[in-house]
Amino acid sequence: MSKSIFRKKSIHKILVDVSSGFSDAEHSGGSHLKKELNVKDLTLMGIAAVVGAGIFSTIGLASFNGGPGVTILFVITAITCGFSALCYAEFASRIPVAGSAYTYAYASFGELIAWIIGWDLLMEYAIGNIAVAISWSTYFVNLMEGFHIHIPAYLTMDYYSAFKAHSQVVAFTASHNIAAITDELKQGALAWSSAPGFGGFRLIANIPALLIVVIITYLVYIGIRETKKATNAMVILKIAIVLAVICIGFFYVTPANWHPFMPNGFGGVMKGVSGVFFAYIGFDAISTTAEECQSPQRDLPRGMIYSLIICTVLYILIAIVLTGMVSYKDLAVGDPLAYVFTKVHLPQISGIISFSAVIATASVLLIFQVGQPRIWMSMSRDGLLPKAFSRIHPKYHTPSFATIVTGFVVAIPALFMNLTAVTDLTSIGTLFAFVLVCGGVLLLPREAAKAGRFHLPYFNSKYIVPVLFVAGAYFFRNDIWALFTGANAHENFPMFLFIILSAVLTVASVVKNLSLIPVLGLLSCFYLMTELGYTNWLRFLIWLVIGLVIYFTYSYKNSLLGKDHSEAHN
Repeated sequence: MSKSIFRKKSIHKILVDVSSGFSDAEHSGGSHLKKELNVKDLTLMGIAAVVGAGIFSTIGLASFNGGPGVTILFVITAITCGFSALCYAEFASRIPVAGSAYTYAYASFGELIAWIIGWDLLMEYAIGNIAVAISWSTYFVNLMEGFHIHIPAYLTMDYYSAFKAHSQVVAFTASHNIAAITDELKQGALAWSSAPGFGGFRLIANIPALLIVVIITYLVYIGIRETKKATNAMVILKIAIVLAVICIGFFYVTPANWHPFMPNGFGGVMKGVSGVFFAYIGFDAISTTAEECQSPQRDLPRGMIYSLIICTVLYILIAIVLTGMVSYKDLAVGDPLAYVFTKVHLPQISGIISFSAVIATASVLLIFQVGQPRIWMSMSRDGLLPKAFSRIHPKYHTPSFATIVTGFVVAIPALFMNLTAVTDLTSIGTLFAFVLVCGGVLLLPREAAKAGRFHLPYFNSKYIVPVLFVAGAYFFRNDIWALFTGANAHENFPMFLFIILSAVLTVASVVKNLSLIPVLGLLSCFYLMTELGYTNWLRFLIWLVIGLVIYFTYSYKNSLLGKDHSEAHN
């Protein structure tokens, strides 16, 4: 057993470790987190985590790709997240600790899969924070402009975006297609032409993004933690601004902008998956607060579902207003909410939005920048990473080394990376975590419902999943056939995997009487993964391969669970 890469950490051992202070909380030596959170607090925390960079930035690009039809994508994504939220809640009711998907995988799939999901979560948190930092930079620059403080364009964006914008402007100018030059392209071209440099190289970097990560990392390092009241205040501010945008923007809507509803077809709508799903990734952060809940078995699922419903309604209304105020073609910008009000000649509203976005996105960055070192620390305490990552600062009682590493991992790429690339990677990583959580529920033994504890409702999937599989195969038969006959058929391998997975789960549903909700969650999350493109899958797989190399060269040999088993057998 000690040599097995799938050795499992029993739920009993996990709970014993937590009770003795050996958990991924921020304190060691028997300290425990206070149980102060109720349903209202969890709901507000979920909204705090979800209403951030997504609604203030990535919703613009999603609307650009899908037009007004992006509202359909918000509904699809919310339903997918709902299945996953119920599966998270099932785990939280059995393992009410702060380990989230990493701990859940350790108990259900075993160590190797736990390592993979932990490694995946590190990417998700780090790259998600990079995207938030880039978004914060955009709004900060906009806010400074409102105070007539101009920051040179070459200090506010990444090198590749500036180079690409310069090339496109040159091409459009040469072909006399001036109308195709958007404001975003003009800004990028200006950054390239005005940047200092030598030869063909330009000194272009996103300095505000670097600075906010440095400041947040310092705050996290010295132990600054958002209190419940501060979090609630942030939520109230965010919701107030979003509702104001919806109400004021409604009066500037031009219904003609909603036609055509899906200008690029359903494929264009689904192209916005990464941006839309990125907007939702915060809801699973609620599961990391299990140790701080007064009644996690009862309150966690409610908080997840309530926050998911509220945020979905807000996102749909925002998307309707944004695509109604201006043409969807103009929304490929980093600060869409502020941008549309500038376009309708309301610069004062634009300034207020920029101010609130600076605060809102900074708070999201703080929440997740606190979370990532806790994952490093949790894996370190299990022996899967070096002991330095679980080192606790004697004065500040924070994971000092892990916090500094997190700062570097986020700050350096934020200088040079493109927002679209990082949101795509974050989304595929999050979806993968959801797939494993839904799959993990299928491996748990069914338990009778207990008073005060959430229990996933059981519906036998053998009466529904086969029907869905056959219906899907029939209605999409032409699309399935096209997968094998296209010029670049190898790029369709994610969809091939989805078809194989669907077939296997269909058979398993009939033979094993699997629970319907986790099956639907697993399939819907995996389908959204297929929509994120061949290139992102390659990048994701490369990241996982790097993780596997580290696991087999270090983590496997140093696993405390493996050593415990070895000692027990000796």
